[in-house]
Amino acid sequence: MVASALPRSIPGLTAVAEGMNGASLTKTYDVIVIGGGHAGCEAALAAARMGCSCLLITMNLDTIANMPCNCSIGGPAKGHVVREIDALGGEMALAADACATHVRMLNTSKGPAVQALRAQVDKAMYHAYMKRVLEQQERLHVKQSTVEELIAEGNRIVGVRTRGGLEYQARAVVMTTGTFLRGLIHVGEKRYPAGRAGEAPAEAASDSLRALGFTLMRLKTGTTARVDARTVDFSKLQIQPSDENPQPFSFMYDKHPVERPLLPAWLTHTTPQTHEIIRRNLHRSAMYGGRIQGVGPRYCPSIEDKIVKFPHRDRHNVFLEQEGWNTTELYVQGMSTSLPEEVQLEFLRTLPGLEEVEVMRFGYAIEYDAIVPTQLYPTLESKKIQNLFFAGQINGTSGYEEAAAQGLIAGINAALKVQGREPIVLKRSESYIGVMIDDLVTKGTEEPYRLLTSRAEYRLLLRQDNADMRLTPIGRRCGLVSDERWHLFHVKQQQIKSELQRLSSVVLKTAPDVQSRLREIGTAELSKPASLLELLRRPEVTYASLAPLDPERPHLPDKVVEAVEIHAKYDGYIQREELAAARADRLDEVPIPEDLNYAEIRALSREGREKLERVRPRTLGQASRIPGITPADLSLLAVHLKMRQLVAK
Repeated sequence: MVASALPRSIPGLTAVAEGMNGASLTKTYDVIVIGGGHAGCEAALAAARMGCSCLLITMNLDTIANMPCNCSIGGPAKGHVVREIDALGGEMALAADACATHVRMLNTSKGPAVQALRAQVDKAMYHAYMKRVLEQQERLHVKQSTVEELIAEGNRIVGVRTRGGLEYQARAVVMTTGTFLRGLIHVGEKRYPAGRAGEAPAEAASDSLRALGFTLMRLKTGTTARVDARTVDFSKLQIQPSDENPQPFSFMYDKHPVERPLLPAWLTHTTPQTHEIIRRNLHRSAMYGGRIQGVGPRYCPSIEDKIVKFPHRDRHNVFLEQEGWNTTELYVQGMSTSLPEEVQLEFLRTLPGLEEVEVMRFGYAIEYDAIVPTQLYPTLESKKIQNLFFAGQINGTSGYEEAAAQGLIAGINAALKVQGREPIVLKRSESYIGVMIDDLVTKGTEEPYRLLTSRAEYRLLLRQDNADMRLTPIGRRCGLVSDERWHLFHVKQQQIKSELQRLSSVVLKTAPDVQSRLREIGTAELSKPASLLELLRRPEVTYASLAPLDPERPHLPDKVVEAVEIHAKYDGYIQREELAAARADRLDEVPIPEDLNYAEIRALSREGREKLERVRPRTLGQASRIPGITPADLSLLAVHLKMRQLVAK
């Protein structure tokens, strides 16, 4: 663009022109983050910690890091992501550990690839913790306002304009607007504009994005009722205690930092009467009554969905989870709904233990605008407008963890862009975050995207226990990993290496006392001398059970013992996955020029050309993952790239 050319003048988009509306750009920041949810918090903290001046603008300072959907963090795949955020130097794991009320390790009867930590947290405490961290962070300013317009010059973002008319200049902007873009809440036949219950939506920002040429889609999510614990008969419920020795999310801790006894949850279930009430009122549900346009989440269905799609089930489990240390509110896990309030109360009172229950907050569904995520690069920067990044539910995802992870990556890459440094793109073989972002920008989504362990090809490589080994060096290069974290990382790394070497060097002979101990463990006797490491490879042998045969063993943290045991038992499988990942990664090392004209590659199928043009993959590996791209299309594209390279030489 010629330097003297005027910026765009588009409806919904403020041009930078002298005297326009009497406003001027009031202050310049390196990075502006729009939205104070989980994505916005991580994005702003990352940019500021990397040395950028940063402004976080949120509609309400009292709802920073709010948890409107549920009071939990973690779970399958999501718990992995929380530890990946921590390994990179993010804040979510530390906040969850500090505010935990209930902690359980899930899938303990299964292999290490799918075991996952899940915590319930005190919602008020979590908000206060994150707000305090934001306010105390150097180079970060937090302001309450509503951004209505994006300011662009040509195809480059330069700032934002608020509802009050203030304008802030920025070298990069990260949008993390959650469910607020034209948010519309549904409760039965009633609906009203809102970004969340009790909060106004953001209407003009959607218009601004459309004016910039973005394609938006309509999505839906929902939440469940909160009930008063004083009106629940807990004698009829099955108690679900926290783990006796709860593990922390953060690699900064050897043991969980919360010293007071954690709180229990309780299990109840739906009944045939519950199902009958819901079926009788389906026409009053906003979703089944045809009043919602947005597509709902497949993997977090409403109770209406469960009743309709699983008619053979006569009961569904329902968990009651405490929303904090100092509140009587209980979250009714598994009962998301958009039915009218009187129907919600009626069916809740059919659950054992809830016969006299009183509802403190009713459930609702909310639909909102999101961008089609194939309009983004894997860095989460927009393909249409330079220096404009997107993160969280605006990209079509669901869940606090998915949002926080995207916010962290968007914040990192916004800061790197401002600083003139190379961006980071996490591979599918090195993180669940990489899997999620690649799925979004390559395949897109037509429903709220949720991370699942089944989405990852290399689950054994992406365990929650080794997230630091995979990602902390990357966080250090970005400037997010503190000296203390870096030291702890190296100590753990050395302890694992030393203990594996020691176990392989300690050889047990076929002595009677050894054989006796092996019989006690429940494993076969030795037919010849064997090292402790060889014994540990046996499925029925644990590190702890070998203690009587290993009097010289050092005292090691639980996380080191866990890593040693996994390495011993799964080393062969891990090596095979590493080889498969390396083969796949080679395709991701073949770049595709940004100016490639797919229409000129006539040998490609028409469908292949259309899909490649829509996504415009950055590498041959990304092209291979676009739905509908055939092996023939991929081979032809590879040949074309090779010929182009030869011609260029």
